[in-house]
Amino acid sequence: MQFFKINPANAKTLFEQLDCEKGGANIMDKKTHVHLLYIKDMHVGAANILKQDALSIGADLAVPTGTILAKEPFVNAVLIGSSKHFELLSKKEQSQPFGLKTLALHLKEFLPSQPKPTKIMGVINANDDSFYSQSRFMQDDAIQQIEQMIDDGVHIIDIGAVSSAPGTQSVSAKEELQRILPILNTINEKKLHEKIDFSIDSYEPLVIEAALDAGFNIVNDITGLSNDHVAQLVAQYNATVVIMHMQGTPQTMQKEPKYENIILQMDSFFAKRIQKAKTFGIEKIILDMGIGFGKTLEHNLTLLQNQEHFMHFGHELLIGASRKSMIDKIFPSIPQERLSGTLAIHLDAIDKGASIVRCHDVREHAQAIRVHEAIKYHEGY
Repeated sequence: MQFFKINPANAKTLFEQLDCEKGGANIMDKKTHVHLLYIKDMHVGAANILKQDALSIGADLAVPTGTILAKEPFVNAVLIGSSKHFELLSKKEQSQPFGLKTLALHLKEFLPSQPKPTKIMGVINANDDSFYSQSRFMQDDAIQQIEQMIDDGVHIIDIGAVSSAPGTQSVSAKEELQRILPILNTINEKKLHEKIDFSIDSYEPLVIEAALDAGFNIVNDITGLSNDHVAQLVAQYNATVVIMHMQGTPQTMQKEPKYENIILQMDSFFAKRIQKAKTFGIEKIILDMGIGFGKTLEHNLTLLQNQEHFMHFGHELLIGASRKSMIDKIFPSIPQERLSGTLAIHLDAIDKGASIVRCHDVREHAQAIRVHEAIKYHEGY
């Protein structure tokens, strides 16, 4: 007799190779995916009911000591179970009191969905003060770089004309437009927007409208649709919006950022901004955690570790940590030396649900992602 441990990602393939009945293989595959769901401020009555219901099906609920005696009216808990357990509990708790019906409605949102193909978003900066000097391009050089990125396998190119690095000074919308307009005009004249998607990295309506008129179809808004006029433009042009989270402004965001619970606070932020987008008629939404935008290294690491949580909204996730200073805090380095750290963050983020990677180094990312996914999706055992 011989045996070896297999990757859970290949479980379904192995079950099929064992000639298991197809329906049974699907059920068993769900048992291989284990999830931990943190529940905050749960009624103690709900905690005791859920604990017993979870145990009855082979799952569990971690609760504070004294919960069974109802020493506190509300408790925090962690639900532990497989995809199959979550499915069963989503039905079982529908008739239970103390808010469990609401929990039941949301449990299925946290089950894994079909992975989306990874898209690479290249970065072009039409300004001279972006933190990474090799991302700065003026009109002719910018077009040359765009064409090179297309050859290298880019899917989206994100173009901006104002630095959002910590402490940078803001510029007027007219100056921002003046910087970027020659590039917009050339993209439109050469019909480059017919080859790939273009994103405008701006929160100024004047600039955004000019980009949308030039064939851009994505608005990358670091203020997360704080301006109603931006929301109106996105809806008017039937564009996609990237809703990014940022605490404060680029001028203030890194001045001692604080959160009580960064995951829950960002979850609430995204829920409100998604609702706002839909109120304006926007349906195509991408979420960006905003690595480095009003966050310490600890905040960034917590977000990266728990990024999969935000998949429950059902929208694509964008990761943008390219050559950022968090890498320097882990391994001292200047922006020109941070490609390896960038790839490490981005590949891990892909494993945790990101399907759009915003980066400065398109070809290197294309190669790394291709190899990473060849390993990840290999149907062997």
